[in-house]
Amino acid sequence: MAGIVSVSQTDLSQRRKKLRRQRQMKVIQAIWRTLAISGLAGGLLWVALQPVWVLRDPKQIVIKTENQVLPETAIKSMLKLSYPQSLWKVEPGAIANSLKKQSTIAQATVSRRLFPPGLIIEIQERVPVAVAQRLTPNNQSKNKQSSIGLLDAGGVWIPLEQYTLVNPKLKLPSLKVIGTPEQYQRYWSQLYPLLNQSSVKIMEVNFQDLANLILKTEIGNVHFGTPSSLLPEQIKILSQLRNLPAKINPSQIEYIDLKNPDSPIVHMIQKSPKVESQTP
Repeated sequence: MAGIVSVSQTDLSQRRKKLRRQRQMKVIQAIWRTLAISGLAGGLLWVALQPVWVLRDPKQIVIKTENQVLPETAIKSMLKLSYPQSLWKVEPGAIANSLKKQSTIAQATVSRRLFPPGLIIEIQERVPVAVAQRLTPNNQSKNKQSSIGLLDAGGVWIPLEQYTLVNPKLKLPSLKVIGTPEQYQRYWSQLYPLLNQSSVKIMEVNFQDLANLILKTEIGNVHFGTPSSLLPEQIKILSQLRNLPAKINPSQIEYIDLKNPDSPIVHMIQKSPKVESQTP
């Protein structure tokens, strides 16, 4: 029994020593790990503070766009950055927000580029799809004042000079829209994709009276009534009427009524009766 007790105590002593050594190794490993991380962080900080990480010239800025409506030089002029300045002092979020405030830009993201040092700016431009004649109430009279701008697919009105200043060679869209954008914007985002699907050429969209949307088309003026969920069916019926000029002289058509797409009506110009003059 004494031999067994002696062996057990020796075994316990060896285990204690082993555990002690393991704890010491863990402490040493933790110290080395801390020193390694601190050294790496210090090295990165030293590298970051080197003069090479400086934005010295607009050429270090890469502009990525899908449509390329705006010239690259025009986009860079919107940044209002000073040169030179540390790349780490540049605030990508602030630059992106300032760009999105421009009426010609819908979305913008900005990120730093380390090798070589610079910035990467991704732009989503507002692409003009129509020339918009904006009508605003005139407080001095019952008439309305108008100004010319551009309209994107989402119905956002853009002052014409905002685009022509940065892109004088911009080709204006052939489609024209008349009305107050704040009133028809909710309808435009639904209507515009349908206009692209129509086989009948549409030159003008008139939103002056929201109770009666009027389209000026190659086959005549078309009255749609109040824009509603019937728009897809109305545009479909309009496409089916594209051969109407072969049956009726367009000059004799006053307008086409598509308020009820199930029962389109062609209103003809009423000829005024001839008045015979009598000579005394």
